Amino acid sequence: MLFTFPRTLLAATLALSFSLPAYSAEPHKQIQQQAEQYKAEALKLLERLVNIDSGSGYEPGLTQVRDIAVDELKQLGFTIELVPDKAANNSHVVATLKGTGKAKILLMAHMDTVFKEGSAAERPFHIKDGRAYGPGVMDDKGGIVAGIYALKVLKSQGFKDYAQITFLLDASEETGSDAASELIRNTAKGHDVTLNLEPGRPADGLVVWRKGSATAVVEVKGKAAHAGVAPELGRNAAMEAAHQILQLGKLGDEDKKTTINFTVLKAGDRTNVIPDQATAKADVRAALPEEFDRIEKDLARVSANKLIPETEVKTSLQRGLPPMPQTAESDKLVAIAQGIYGELGRKLTIEGSGGAADASLSAGVGTPTLDGFGIVGGNIHTAEEYAEVESVAPRVYLLSRMIMELSKR
Repeated sequence: MLFTFPRTLLAATLALSFSLPAYSAEPHKQIQQQAEQYKAEALKLLERLVNIDSGSGYEPGLTQVRDIAVDELKQLGFTIELVPDKAANNSHVVATLKGTGKAKILLMAHMDTVFKEGSAAERPFHIKDGRAYGPGVMDDKGGIVAGIYALKVLKSQGFKDYAQITFLLDASEETGSDAASELIRNTAKGHDVTLNLEPGRPADGLVVWRKGSATAVVEVKGKAAHAGVAPELGRNAAMEAAHQILQLGKLGDEDKKTTINFTVLKAGDRTNVIPDQATAKADVRAALPEEFDRIEKDLARVSANKLIPETEVKTSLQRGLPPMPQTAESDKLVAIAQGIYGELGRKLTIEGSGGAADASLSAGVGTPTLDGFGIVGGNIHTAEEYAEVESVAPRVYLLSRMIMELSKR
């Protein structure tokens, strides 16, 4: 399904100027050779980054990762701006590189992971059977590495036919912050196109649409009582919360790709007391923006049906990232990327994702956006997360050539 955003004049002009080049059966030899030559070096950088704990909000590790990335970008000639963010407990990076052409291209990746402090020591970077393992190896340390080495390839070729390349590194993508969201929106508005370096999908694909995210919160107030002596005098908030979970958990819509999954439940702290408070939280995902409005209204409407009399139930919806819709402009970007990968005799799969990402913020301001340009991997957000070693060179080639083609606008 295609969705249409209001367009700025710049973006509208870009959409019209995206011509689909005629690709030869042969790859760009110099770019291909350089990408292959950088493979071992790229894996070394990936190892350095993976062996640093940089879970969201963990300042020491995030600072280490940031400093390594900034050093690499400075060597490539980038001007660095650090944007402090108290909520992220660190700074975001906005690195800019000027060229001689007309296109303004935004690359995005994130420095934080979902893994707690100590994960790197427990599961350090290692390669087994062609796969690299370690916390954040593909989400999104592999994206940072792919971006840096694509830029190194372009520098080695003396390529400067862009007006500006901006590399934005988010310190809080996994948890989100208002400051980061605003930074991404404002930065994307000044660019012609965004390539997000989230992981390449397991089938060697890019992401052309993403669901948006939100958190549904259910708060129940009951009445405490002795659970053994006089339970009838209480109003069990835990039981009411369980009832609400069962009925509100049905508010998803399979046809519209809307899901609601309760994942957190808190109630009581002693077994012999009827709990007077309970809170339940659900992960909500939707491909259509209007579904969040519908969910918010239905939470209030359905929750009025209570199991335990004289309890109070309050619902709310905390909205996160918006959906990233598939558009005519993103389809044109897909065609360019598929043509480039075809030069290597490879085929890109094109997918949607239930996961939200910073690409949604870029797309939301009308900047043509395509996602999934990082290293290919799988088992995201788990201890078994991996990156395909043999995807490093092809993905560096893809991103390098993508920048080259977009610079021809």
